Amino acid sequence: MPGTVGRVPNPPAPVSGTPSASGMAAVVPRHDWGGTPLGPWATWDPAVRGATELLLASPVPMALTLGDEHLLVYNDAYAELIGDRHPDAVGRPAAEVFAESWPLPGVGDVLRRTYRTGEPFLEMEAPVALHRRSGIVEQGVFTRGYSPVRNGSGQIVGVLTVIAETAQVTQQLQSLSDFAAALAGTLTLDDVARVALRYTITAFDADRVSFAVDEGGGGWRMVRRIRGELMDEADERLPPLWRRVPPDGLGPVVTVARSGVPHFVDDGQPLREIAVDRHDQKVRSLAAVPLRASVVRGGLTVGYQVPHVWSAARRALLAASAELVGQAAERARRFETQHGTAQLLQRSMLPEHLPDLPRMRIAARYDPGVDGNAAGGDFYDAFLLPDGGLGIVLGDVAGHDVQAAARMGQVRAALRALALTDPRPDAVLAGLDRLVTSLGAEGDTHELFVTVVFGVVDADRQRLTLASAGHPAPLIRRCAPGGDPVAEYLDVPAGAPLGLGCRPRTVTVPFAPGETLLLFSDGVVERRWQDLTTGLDALAAAVAGAGSGDPRALCAVATAAVPGATEDDVAVLAVEHALRPSRSTGMEVPAEPTAPSRVRHWMTAQLTEWQVPESIIGAAVLCTSELTTNALLHAGTAARVEIDLSPERLLVSVADSGTRGTVTRAQTDTLSSRGRGLGLIEELSDAWGTDPTVRGSTVWFEILIPQG
Repeated sequence: MPGTVGRVPNPPAPVSGTPSASGMAAVVPRHDWGGTPLGPWATWDPAVRGATELLLASPVPMALTLGDEHLLVYNDAYAELIGDRHPDAVGRPAAEVFAESWPLPGVGDVLRRTYRTGEPFLEMEAPVALHRRSGIVEQGVFTRGYSPVRNGSGQIVGVLTVIAETAQVTQQLQSLSDFAAALAGTLTLDDVARVALRYTITAFDADRVSFAVDEGGGGWRMVRRIRGELMDEADERLPPLWRRVPPDGLGPVVTVARSGVPHFVDDGQPLREIAVDRHDQKVRSLAAVPLRASVVRGGLTVGYQVPHVWSAARRALLAASAELVGQAAERARRFETQHGTAQLLQRSMLPEHLPDLPRMRIAARYDPGVDGNAAGGDFYDAFLLPDGGLGIVLGDVAGHDVQAAARMGQVRAALRALALTDPRPDAVLAGLDRLVTSLGAEGDTHELFVTVVFGVVDADRQRLTLASAGHPAPLIRRCAPGGDPVAEYLDVPAGAPLGLGCRPRTVTVPFAPGETLLLFSDGVVERRWQDLTTGLDALAAAVAGAGSGDPRALCAVATAAVPGATEDDVAVLAVEHALRPSRSTGMEVPAEPTAPSRVRHWMTAQLTEWQVPESIIGAAVLCTSELTTNALLHAGTAARVEIDLSPERLLVSVADSGTRGTVTRAQTDTLSSRGRGLGLIEELSDAWGTDPTVRGSTVWFEILIPQG
């Protein structure tokens, strides 16, 4: 039978030095229980008071209904669920507080049965109406457990109700699963940071989140995200804006990364000492947890601009999230280390500068395959010949390892040496065939073969002579007078690859001013799920539909022409026979705060002197300022701005020498900019792109000049 709460004559005195209670832990003991059948708080049975104190300290929503009237006692988490019924519900009968739902099946009857019989009851996933303090009524799905509470004599004196919001738990678990899947697809620390920030600010509905990792050789780098930042789908692809922190730097995220001990602040000013702006200053509640990785040290923080109680469930969710981030960060660190060595070898064997000629504009682009984890054998080159012609070449050495890259370097060097002696394309490839055959015999391998196309451009005679050894035919873009541009593949006999008995034949075709030649590797057009003809048609259509024949723009168009990822490397070389010579100049930009302003003044003066239309000057200066600021922030080194003006278009590039360079083909299609930069440049320019280099990255944009 249910009993009374019971009385004790001498309640224990409070322990000296105990922190002052707050929230419901302060409200319940001070409530006027003397006017209820329970009697004053100090006289409650120790067992009942112990159960109540346990309830008040719990981060999980709990309520205790005591006595025959089922008087309500509950904690802070439960108060959030009942909304504007709190605090008046304290000490009142549950039937009065929940008058509209108490008579319904599964509510009052369940609690009364547990109180009467002492049998616990578990109600799985039942809908409950939530009355928020704003007056809004929301529907939630909860799992509720009812357990009898007994006094020191063993009599039932109440019922303890524990509530878990099933939908929220399920959603959080699903969100964590999606987070793990997203992290599994990351390759670099940039990828990890981008995914981690997006997940934490959404899953925790936070105002500010941050992520930090050690630099490996001392110091830290940290990146944050703020609620309300304008981030569209394109911006989500942007590499994050890292901020470097010294080895002994302050701040919660670095502190927990160093110590490995999580830190939680429910209400205060946790970022006061390191605040860089008002967003940091407004944070009042913060959770900082270490990544708990074995090699990479780092941390993750979640912050709010209002006081926030960090429940055990949310702490566990955040800790699990940080552990996933730590695992992904370690994979990314290993990948970047391996990738950096392989790609440095690969790029160091490619020409750092291409010829700068009055009537020939040349651009190239190389992207590693999807895994990006090994050096490849694709190569390109362009160089002046003794007779004044321009030698151009693009080839592919079989293999995706350091040995393939080394052989690529041998082949490229030998080709240039042969061409400088006898530039006839068939003679050059015949000599290369002998070299590759010799290298195969030397290495005792029959798997060494190379595909290559080599040509000589004679600008004075407006012609091009080519020979191929098993390589895809070059593509030429022509503009008929008064008509639309067309792109067609040149009829060049492919022949056998080098090393397999190549007998090259030459072909000579017209190459008139206004036309652009495109050499490319098979990685541009080949995809596992489609035939080669589909890829070739897509490339031709994309080149014909490009806004101009500018070689840099066409390289970007070509690498993105065929949808889908490729595991192969991608190399493109474009040569434009310009209608008229272009004008160009450049400026070295020091890594100083005033540098973007100096670039704006210099560029405005230069374009004004060249009589560029004012509308184009304004757009170009704005885009260049954005790119310059971005290069200085990301790379932390000096940059170089170059302008190239032709009658058809204005081309601007900003090159840095930092280590931010992109590492996968997908990433080279993104712009390393601050939040608004990508949309700004897409809006104001006709084409833009990024080109990884040996020592950094080059970001460029093109604006067409109105004709007539």
